[in-house]
Amino acid sequence: MKRFLTYIILSVSIPCLYAQNVYIRGYVVDRQNNGIESINVAIKGTEQGTTTNTNGYYQISVNLTGKDTLIYFGLGYRDTIKTLPLHIDKSININVILDRDTTVLTTVGISAVSDNKGNMNEIDTKVLHLTPDAAGGIESLVKMQIGVSSTNELSSQYSVRGGSFDENSVYVNGTEIYRPLLIHSSQQEGLSFVNPDLVGRVNFSAGGFSAKYGDKMSSVLDIEYKKPQKFEGNVSVGFMGTSAYVGYNKGRLTMSHGIRYKSNQYLFSDKFKLKNGEPLLKGLDTKGDFNNSFIDYQTFINYTLSKKWSISFLGNISDNRYNFAPKSRRVQFGTATMQREFNVGFRGNERDKFSTYFGAITLKTNPINSVELKLTASAFNTSESENYDLIGIYSLSDVHTESDGQRQTELIGSGTFHEHARNRLSATVVNLAHTGEAKLWNTNVEWGLSAGKEIISDKIHEYERRDSSQYSLPHDGQEVRMIYNLTAKNTTNSLRLQAFVQQAYRLSVLNTHSTINVGVRANYWDFNREWLISPRININIAPRRNRNLLFRAAAGIYYQSLFYKEIRHSNTDSLGNTHLYLNKDIRAQRSAHILAGIDYYFKLWHRPFKFTTELYYKPADRIIPYSVDNVRIRYVGENQAVAYTAGVDFKLFGEFVPGVDSWISFSYMKSREDIVRIGNDMSGDHYPIYTNDNTYLTEVYPSYIPRPNEQRYRISLFFQDYIPNNPEYKINLKLVWADGLPFGP
Repeated sequence: MKRFLTYIILSVSIPCLYAQNVYIRGYVVDRQNNGIESINVAIKGTEQGTTTNTNGYYQISVNLTGKDTLIYFGLGYRDTIKTLPLHIDKSININVILDRDTTVLTTVGISAVSDNKGNMNEIDTKVLHLTPDAAGGIESLVKMQIGVSSTNELSSQYSVRGGSFDENSVYVNGTEIYRPLLIHSSQQEGLSFVNPDLVGRVNFSAGGFSAKYGDKMSSVLDIEYKKPQKFEGNVSVGFMGTSAYVGYNKGRLTMSHGIRYKSNQYLFSDKFKLKNGEPLLKGLDTKGDFNNSFIDYQTFINYTLSKKWSISFLGNISDNRYNFAPKSRRVQFGTATMQREFNVGFRGNERDKFSTYFGAITLKTNPINSVELKLTASAFNTSESENYDLIGIYSLSDVHTESDGQRQTELIGSGTFHEHARNRLSATVVNLAHTGEAKLWNTNVEWGLSAGKEIISDKIHEYERRDSSQYSLPHDGQEVRMIYNLTAKNTTNSLRLQAFVQQAYRLSVLNTHSTINVGVRANYWDFNREWLISPRININIAPRRNRNLLFRAAAGIYYQSLFYKEIRHSNTDSLGNTHLYLNKDIRAQRSAHILAGIDYYFKLWHRPFKFTTELYYKPADRIIPYSVDNVRIRYVGENQAVAYTAGVDFKLFGEFVPGVDSWISFSYMKSREDIVRIGNDMSGDHYPIYTNDNTYLTEVYPSYIPRPNEQRYRISLFFQDYIPNNPEYKINLKLVWADGLPFGP
């Protein structure tokens, strides 16, 4: 009888020993150590499970019975199974690497529908270090996307569908990034904020993006820095600069550090010459001595405080110095029958300095597995100075080519000029933001609140004196005047409030798998006491009968939230002196985005391909016209125009060569604006026409004219290949052919 009771007790107690409640947590990442969102994690054969968050993190509390297996599965990825140990002491960390499933084409289509990012496209960063670029940043890949154009390879700035450089927002780890304000040339620009060595994931949208992203009219670039899974590092050395990176992982603590140095003096300076005396590289029309340096240090540190709490810090220090002593400039222009040559000899130099500091600290918690809350405090500071005194002696000549090939020049005119600047600007932006995300069944809800303080001060003093044919211009016979004289002394201390809420639904109706993202964004700036309300919607539809097709549509109201550059308005007195003051009556530029697109997934040569087509129309009002000088944008400082942009983009993406991605794209657009108001003159832009005897004839109203960044067509190609027997040796080709920029009086 005792043996029987003992057997019964053991039979009951042994399963109880195995039925222990434990916590399983970890990260699910891809081969590039990027966290994968929405991966299902479950105990095989049970209903116990969870999904990963935006960083690929998961945590689950389960009852183990012995010989349990954990399965990881998600659309677009191969299933992975992990066998759990028999004995677990309260908790265990399990990190998993998932491989993409590229064998079933329909899986790709479903994966696209499940994406709730709101018309965002992920950019493959694997090719980033394989594509040499003069600017040396992630923007080299962005410039190859549909709808994006750039006319300066040395600059990280770009235009999207006819918009200005300032209409593109950039986020790193959810925090908006600011740029220096006084830079006027690509040679001054230095390094992009984004350090390619630290980049984990890149998403880009050329329009129709969701409400979580800020108030810019053209595009958004969303970048997440990676968390190293182990100790790693690299060093890069080249003629244009050096970079070093180190990543570290020790359980709760991960950190990344990157430092970059860049100098483009090898491209432009006359110090470096060949044996025959010719410059090493013939880069610019203006020759001289360049002595510039751009240094940037960044760090990204994460620390897990507990099961539900973590803290991270993103920091950046940048110091850019630009010193240039021009010597000469030679420009040839004209036609086959009339050739001209413009020559300038210089004295003087330019010395500029741009120092920026940025820091963001984020506290994150997951009170329950389906909810993520963040609190971020960030600060940005820039101190900029621009100084130059340049004297030039110029001549304009006719060029004649004789029958024997000899060139003869005939002087047309000559003169001198003196350019002077002493510009100072300092800006500080402090921001406190809360964001959150909740996953509820087939829907995701995201929200955010932020308050920011902006303190900006500038002192501008620029002038140009020009002498032609022994007359100072402009010449009135009475006094010596400057052809250009600009002064400003302004300070702002303003408060900006922002909020958004958006919800994404997954639906299966009418034989389709659909995703709908609906949201609204609000913005208030106390400088001009203006509220901005921006509703937005994105819809993705994939037919069940043909999951290789994905239909996309987006619409919304998008504002260009005002910053310091847009509000400066000029006033010129009777003597030709121009003063800049801050216009408090100005309003934010406004645009509507209406987009429709199709993604078609197919196989060619037994390899995956994707063809994308997107149509868009963007009417806009309250436009602030601007002019572009190299990379500096000068706004008129008041709402004067209405505008529209319409176009179509095509892109073919796939494995033209097995195992590596290439693509080709074509864009066509039309971007026009009509100046309907100048100050109190509501008749808009107009000018008189006179006859040869100076008799007034009529008044011309030009109506819609091309916008400054309109490029009607653009073809871009990115092609990769490798040595068949040694795929580690790769080559790539980038090609861009585009229409020219508009010009006029």
